[in-house]
Amino acid sequence: MRYWYRKVFLLLIIGNTAFTQTVTLDWKMHNVGSVRQVVTNMGTIWRAETTYPGLLYCEYPLNSNEEHIGAGGIWIGAISNGDTLVSSADRYREFYPSGAADDTIWVVSKGDTVDIPYWSGYTGVSDQDFICRYSDYNKLNIANHYPLYLDVIQTSYAWSSSPLDEMIVYTFYIIPTKNDLENVYICYWLDGNVGYRSAGWDFALDDQSHYIPEMNMALAVDPPGGVDEEAISPLGIKVYPPEELDPASIDWTFQWYGAGEGPPGPNAELYQVISSGEIESDQQTNNGSEFILAFGILNLAVGDTAKFIVGEIVGNGLDGVKKNAAQLDWLVDQKFKVPSPPPIPPLRVETQSHRIVLEWDSVKAGDVNPETYKDPNRADSAEVPFEGYRVYKSAKSQTGPWTLLGEYDLDNDFGLDTGLEHEYLDIGLLNNLEYYYAVTAFSKPDSVSNFPSQESSKNAGAQTVVPGTAPPKTVGNAAVVPNPYRGDIAYHAFNPAWERVPSGRNWMEQDRRIQFINLPAQCEIKVYSLAGNLIITIEHNNAQRGYEDWNLTSSAGQAIASGIYLFTVEDSNNGEVQTGKFVVIK
Repeated sequence: MRYWYRKVFLLLIIGNTAFTQTVTLDWKMHNVGSVRQVVTNMGTIWRAETTYPGLLYCEYPLNSNEEHIGAGGIWIGAISNGDTLVSSADRYREFYPSGAADDTIWVVSKGDTVDIPYWSGYTGVSDQDFICRYSDYNKLNIANHYPLYLDVIQTSYAWSSSPLDEMIVYTFYIIPTKNDLENVYICYWLDGNVGYRSAGWDFALDDQSHYIPEMNMALAVDPPGGVDEEAISPLGIKVYPPEELDPASIDWTFQWYGAGEGPPGPNAELYQVISSGEIESDQQTNNGSEFILAFGILNLAVGDTAKFIVGEIVGNGLDGVKKNAAQLDWLVDQKFKVPSPPPIPPLRVETQSHRIVLEWDSVKAGDVNPETYKDPNRADSAEVPFEGYRVYKSAKSQTGPWTLLGEYDLDNDFGLDTGLEHEYLDIGLLNNLEYYYAVTAFSKPDSVSNFPSQESSKNAGAQTVVPGTAPPKTVGNAAVVPNPYRGDIAYHAFNPAWERVPSGRNWMEQDRRIQFINLPAQCEIKVYSLAGNLIITIEHNNAQRGYEDWNLTSSAGQAIASGIYLFTVEDSNNGEVQTGKFVVIK
């Protein structure tokens, strides 16, 4: 998974003085478990103003193209020096990172310790921790925004194995920096978009908002019918107020809004909504899910910290979400101290023609050995809980779906007792096509706490592998595949897919693909029309890969028409040229 950030210049206005600062807007993707979730350092759970390039913000199940979130984030309302104010991380986007270069999103694995500027000696809690900081006073040129001068430190946790892999857990630390705050109410706002992600937004306009008071959990629900039928999972938002608050004294508010509606503008009117104590009945109309779930009342002095937790929960239907919500209750009670999977094995891949070799022994300097890891959070006190390895393959993507190729474990009373292996040979593969492999390590179950075996993440350790031959020494056998290229064939439906479509959208003209094969390491490909007009020049420079893809689009960005095309391949090292032709039928 690639991580992106964006640097923007903010105009900050304080008094009559204006100045600019560079702010790093960052995003990360939780991808170790069964849900893929975008997180930004603006406090949002969608793209917002970052450069996140995808179309799905909360996908579950993996590779289902099923979305659950349009937007979401915390709102904080309080009385500050007699003013009634509300600051929102999303919808009004009033929280922002500072201009510090390290105010990005920090990534920490379980048990690892790092020094974050505002959190010295932070130790990872889950299999994939994200940590960021933002404030409501870093960006002041927002209409009708009057900051409470809050710093917010946010962590989010994700786990790779059942029973914790169908949730993302956020912890928020709210810190007043300038004024004492009275009558503080804390709100989580969600714009739920639940259903199969299509080209438009119709899939999100038939949802409903529900509330389960005894669980302090609000839900974005996709009822049966509509353009997207019924989603596999609702999305649950479960809130845990600060521990020091007496549960009997907490005022809860749940209100929902259909499409085209929404809560009132910021500050006094919005504060009245989140502090109302009104529990609205479940939405019955299928016209979009947007809700607020708020609690209070707190008083915070400058330097105080209010800590609360928000669970984002998915599962197999409503029953699955409820089951996972109960699991989260247990997890919070455990202070997140639960057994861990072994580290991801150090996978190395050798590609050959029509086959690949996987090796994962820990022999190189710096390799982490899963077979020697220790876990202080096990109830059975197993000194070395490692049990074995599993080898997986996918022909679709780095997030699966996965096929188990082999399992190798210690010869003991657990598992299959097959004995350990550190190498796997996969044969019969198609050259020049992408395959995906992952090797995981798994633990013994905790026999005392009955906590199941934990397995390292397939997705986080996956590698893309392309079998094939080494480039020839010079030109002579270059060719085009497929030839002819036929527009009536759904190449993207092949397994493995010949034409790959990014997650979140349907096949498009730009996804077409032909391949020039048997290319020398350095060469220049030119494609001509039958009339001799140059369509495109493609440079190839790869000492390991003897092929180059082309999406049948000219250098001017225009899709080519049906016809016969000529090509030349010129070896850059010796000037030798090969010619050929191919046919496109659309």
